[in-house]
Amino acid sequence: MKELRIFMDKDIDTSLIKTKKIAIIGFGSQGYGQGLNLVDSGCDVVFGLRKDGVSAVKAKDYGLKVMSISEAVKYADIVQILIPDEVQANVYKNEIEPNLREGQYLMFSHGFNIHYGYIKAPKGVNIIMVAPKAPGHTVRSEYLRGAGVPSLIAIEKDITGDSKEIALSYASAIGSGRTGIIETSFREETETDLFGEQAVLCGGCDYLIKNAFETLVEAGYSPYMAYFEVCHELKLIVDLIYQGGIEDMHYSVSNNAEYGDYTRGSKIIDSSVKTKMKDILKQIQSGEYAKEFMTEMTSGGEKFKKLREESKNHLIEKIGSEIRSSFAWENKDKLINKDKN
Repeated sequence: MKELRIFMDKDIDTSLIKTKKIAIIGFGSQGYGQGLNLVDSGCDVVFGLRKDGVSAVKAKDYGLKVMSISEAVKYADIVQILIPDEVQANVYKNEIEPNLREGQYLMFSHGFNIHYGYIKAPKGVNIIMVAPKAPGHTVRSEYLRGAGVPSLIAIEKDITGDSKEIALSYASAIGSGRTGIIETSFREETETDLFGEQAVLCGGCDYLIKNAFETLVEAGYSPYMAYFEVCHELKLIVDLIYQGGIEDMHYSVSNNAEYGDYTRGSKIIDSSVKTKMKDILKQIQSGEYAKEFMTEMTSGGEKFKKLREESKNHLIEKIGSEIRSSFAWENKDKLINKDKN
C-alpha cells in the first residue's frame, strides 16, 4: 500500500494560483462553492455561463464577473469545468476546445469524462483535477467558518511541468489546504467516487432508509416515529463515525445498540450484498455504467425523470418535510437556497 501523504497550506506555494486567470465553467453547487472561495482568496476569477441563464443571473447577483463560455476560455489560464458530467463533452466540443491554446490548464473536479474518453483534450494542454470531497455548498460553508473540506488532486497530463503545483495552489485557495489534500489518479478518483455514491453514500443509504421506513410503517408503526428512528437519527450516528470512526460510535451508543449492531447488522448487509457491490464495481470499471448513464441522459432522460419523481413522492419525503418544518432546525443555517446558490 502506497504511503499516504497529506499536503497542507505549509507545503504549498499558495501565491502561485494568484498569478493565473481562472475561468469557472458553471455556477451550480461546485461552481458556486469553489468560485466564491477563489474570489475571497484573492484570485482572478471569471464565470463562463450561458447569457441570461439562471446561473448567470445568480452569479451577477453576487457581483461576479460573467462571460460567455467561449470568452471565458480565451481569457483564462486555467479552465475549471464544473457543469454536469452529461453535458461536459458537448460543451467542450462546441465552446471550449475551439478556444483552447497551448499551455493552458484544463481542470475537472471529477474524472468521469476524461477517464471514459468522452473528452479528449488537444496536445499542449495540461489536464488536472482538484476534487473537493464534499458538495459545493459545504465547500463554501466550511471555508466561511475558517475551515475547509479535503480535496483530491490528480495530474493526467503535465505539459508545462508545474501542473501539480498549480493543482495544490488551487486546492489551497478553495480551503482544502486547511484540512488536507491527497494525490490520486483520474481513474482511481472516478471509479471509487462512482462506487461510493452508488453502494453507500447515495444509493445504498437512500434505499436502506426507505426500506427500513416502509418495514416499520407496514408493520403499523407511526410514520413519524419511523422517520425519526431510521432517517433523522442517522446524522447523529454518522457524525460520531466521521469524528472518531466506528469505534467511537460504538463507545457512544448503548450496549443494547452495540450488541444489536454486531448480531443483526450482518443479517442485513450479508455476503450477498458484497457480491452485488462487486458487480456494481465491475460495471463501473468496464465503462458499462458510464455508457448507460450517458445514453440515458442524452436520449431525453425519461427513466431518470421517472425515478426522480418516484423518490420525491415517497411517503418519507412528505413526513420528513412535515417534521422538519415543525422543529427549530428547519431553516437555521441551511446550506442550500435554490434561488441563490
